[in-house]
Amino acid sequence: MKTILITGGRSGIMHKVIEQLLGKEYHIYISVHTEKELERIQKKYQEELHVTCLKLDIENKNDYKQLDLLDIDIYIANAAIGMGGSIINMDIDRIRANYETNLFANLELLQYILNKMMNRKSGKIILMASLAGILPVPFLGSYCSTKASLIKWAECLKLELLEAKIPVSITLIEPGFNRIMLENKYPEVETEVYFNNIIELLHMQDKMILGISKKNLTSISNKICEAIDSKKPKFIYRAPFSEVITAKLFQLFFE
Repeated sequence: MKTILITGGRSGIMHKVIEQLLGKEYHIYISVHTEKELERIQKKYQEELHVTCLKLDIENKNDYKQLDLLDIDIYIANAAIGMGGSIINMDIDRIRANYETNLFANLELLQYILNKMMNRKSGKIILMASLAGILPVPFLGSYCSTKASLIKWAECLKLELLEAKIPVSITLIEPGFNRIMLENKYPEVETEVYFNNIIELLHMQDKMILGISKKNLTSISNKICEAIDSKKPKFIYRAPFSEVITAKLFQLFFE
């Protein structure tokens, strides 16, 4: 039975993935950021024999110790936060905090797990990026840039592993936009005087984005499960289709 470690396990996407994996030959370690979140997921999965719930703050290296005795076959790096605000005057400490979680802490845990996989000469790493790392979203520049950085790190890591002939696979999952991500930009935007006259327009634009995509979590979770189950997973999986096309058109005409 292979072991899977999931960070950021409280998200709707990961719950859908776990639902699809239950009953297969996996033992799933679901980790969350806080003790309160841990209580919730323990209650949710208390009847599942092959699910173990952990409190794992990816920014706290002391939390890594509970992973020392685990042989992790598949690591899904999903922990992330979205912070909204205009690049013009967003507090720089908030941007640093966004990078600390979405990039640096994720890379530190990745290094810890990757070294164990390299010693074992097997493993699979699945990094949750975003189409926001390709498509710029005004007032979510901090979030978009962290995901763009994660994508570039993954591209370089893939080449390094190939050069060294290390049998560990790297996969990027690039989901489209979700309501929480789009709404996260408003608390700070609404206090920025430069944009007071377009707040309503921004809300309308986001409703259009969500209305056009009409996506559900299944299209994304299917891609993640495909990467988990595949013996030779692709490097990049993207969903939903409508937003993938939008991203490709943007790359074609605006870059």
